Amino acid sequence: MNSILWGRCRKSGIMLVILALTFTAGCSRKDEPQSVDLEKREVTRPAEKPSDGKSLRIAIGGMITPKEGFAYYREFLDYISGKLHRRVELVDRESYAEVNDLLRTGAVDVAFVCGGPYVDGHDEFGMELLVAPVAYGTAAYYSYIIVAKDSPIYRFEELRGKKFAFTDPMSNSGKLVPTYMLARINETPDTFFKSYIFTQSHDKAIKAVALKIVDGAAVDSLIWEYENDKNPEYTSMTRIVKRSPPYGIPPVVVRPGLDPELKETLKTVFLNANSDKKGRELLSNIKIDKFILVSDDAYDSIREMKVWIEGRKREKAQGR
Repeated sequence: MNSILWGRCRKSGIMLVILALTFTAGCSRKDEPQSVDLEKREVTRPAEKPSDGKSLRIAIGGMITPKEGFAYYREFLDYISGKLHRRVELVDRESYAEVNDLLRTGAVDVAFVCGGPYVDGHDEFGMELLVAPVAYGTAAYYSYIIVAKDSPIYRFEELRGKKFAFTDPMSNSGKLVPTYMLARINETPDTFFKSYIFTQSHDKAIKAVALKIVDGAAVDSLIWEYENDKNPEYTSMTRIVKRSPPYGIPPVVVRPGLDPELKETLKTVFLNANSDKKGRELLSNIKIDKFILVSDDAYDSIREMKVWIEGRKREKAQGR
């Protein structure tokens, strides 16, 4: 039987209650959650050492579709393999931190990542932008704060003292944005919510709200819109109470030190994917219009939130 892990935080520890869905979730009153993996996933797990150059390793970290769209990403990577005349290995990981570590060590060459992990990876070890998708006509996305459709809550501030779901600790839309919203009103997740969990994916957070396992969640607008368009079973049971400002869309990145010629060839393949029938069909499956070039400053607003939150932490630590 599938099961959801719901962690209810107490001073004495974590009381676990098993409910009826599947989550890879952690519960915490701290920024670094405890995570318990309840799913068995069949994934490619290359040794964490630099690529031998014979194949191209591409990691799927941040997707702009729910997990049900994973098969479409696999098909798109097969398309890239055909264009490059080179073997492409798909690497899947549960957390954004794992994908960043693989890029850092050179264990993967290319990755689909979220905006938050891109900023961290770029600033910490030189992760490089390759391209960014255009979805629903724009290269931007939002954080949606959602509640159950029949919830009496209509404002983010009304979630005080409630149960909340974040997605990944490094997620921009699923963690950083709501944390920033709280910091602006002099609150933190620990002081504001009764308890919270990390679902590890946006579609699971949507389900958690729809099934009233939590009172609210922060989710990626692209994934909510994809679900609402293709399979609204759970999104139809939720309601958006707040939409954040726009942020740079989750990009495709490469590890530092990737061969410049290979990087340019890859860039060309992505940019031209919408120019042939097969490419357009595959992009349509993952709700991508096309890929475009994007500059690092498209993600500056994410950096600014991180800096502001850290500044508030320092001020509090100094008693100001």
